[in-house]
Amino acid sequence: MLKHLGLSLLLLLITFPASAQEQPSPVTTLPWQEALVSVTDLDTSARFFREIGGYEDKWRGAVDSAELTAWGLPDGAAAEALLLGPEGQDSGLLRLVRFDHAGRKEPMRPGARPWDTGCYFSLMVRMKDMQAIYDDAIAMGWWTETPITYLEFGTSKLNVMVFRGPDGLQVQGYERLEPPLPDTIPEFQRLTRPFNMMQMVRDRDASYDFYTRVLGFDTFYKGKPYLAEEPEFMPLGIPRNLTTTIPYRAGIVYPVAGEFGRMETIEIMGLEGRDHADRCHAPNLGILAVRFEVEDANAALATIEQRGWDISLPLLDFRLEPYGSLHAFSVATPDGALVQFFERQ
Repeated sequence: MLKHLGLSLLLLLITFPASAQEQPSPVTTLPWQEALVSVTDLDTSARFFREIGGYEDKWRGAVDSAELTAWGLPDGAAAEALLLGPEGQDSGLLRLVRFDHAGRKEPMRPGARPWDTGCYFSLMVRMKDMQAIYDDAIAMGWWTETPITYLEFGTSKLNVMVFRGPDGLQVQGYERLEPPLPDTIPEFQRLTRPFNMMQMVRDRDASYDFYTRVLGFDTFYKGKPYLAEEPEFMPLGIPRNLTTTIPYRAGIVYPVAGEFGRMETIEIMGLEGRDHADRCHAPNLGILAVRFEVEDANAALATIEQRGWDISLPLLDFRLEPYGSLHAFSVATPDGALVQFFERQ
């Protein structure tokens, strides 16, 4: 029986074929370039990735005022950003940003549980020696949403857990104990760059339709609702005595097949929590957006509108270092999470 699909276990194990239905053309053929996270202190949030993950600083500096306008922030707003990632890698990066004089900051998902919907739930990385990472993270003031959970699937043996850091930033970790990871994943010491973004959604099928019909993304996995045969502890946090009566279903997509650049949605069916879809905007704290590069931003915007989807933040020009001048716009998923598309000028 497949277990814990909602935490992307299958990402490490098998690949499912795309739907036989005709697939719309994708608005981009590149995996996402970076995840943008709104934080209160750049260096505090960066410690986990620098000291545990060995990430290097790719760029640090003031945010262009035109970008702040693109986020809909008021005149007088300012921000500083820090771009992080593994040495020698220039995609799948993490950009931390601290907004100043931009109005009230609130958590995007305050005290949220996995069955609370809206915004992004976590970014996902592969790990080595998770127990040591757990100890180091706790020592630096991070916490965990779950204990380390041991899982077996076929011949694969894994550890899975969700870390929680400052401002509610959640990092979902996977450690493949055996067999070895595929050679297509670059060698790493403790953490890979993020490879997947998780959202908790009201309706998995509505989210899947957005990614596949509107954005034209391909299918990595679309599963039937999973229900445990016997009570079990789950990384998703569903109470053990409810795991046989509360199902959940997942969908995983990507613009191009590969080990990185995936987007995942999870619907927990039967547990009604709070919905935070209206909080997924700057300067609120949490995972603010995922950025994809496109060849032609005007054409991408027109395609999305032709497929019946509204543009959340209009097409504007700003500088985003180290890429230079960009032409960019944003759309919101059915659960409020922002996806930004940019063209380098």
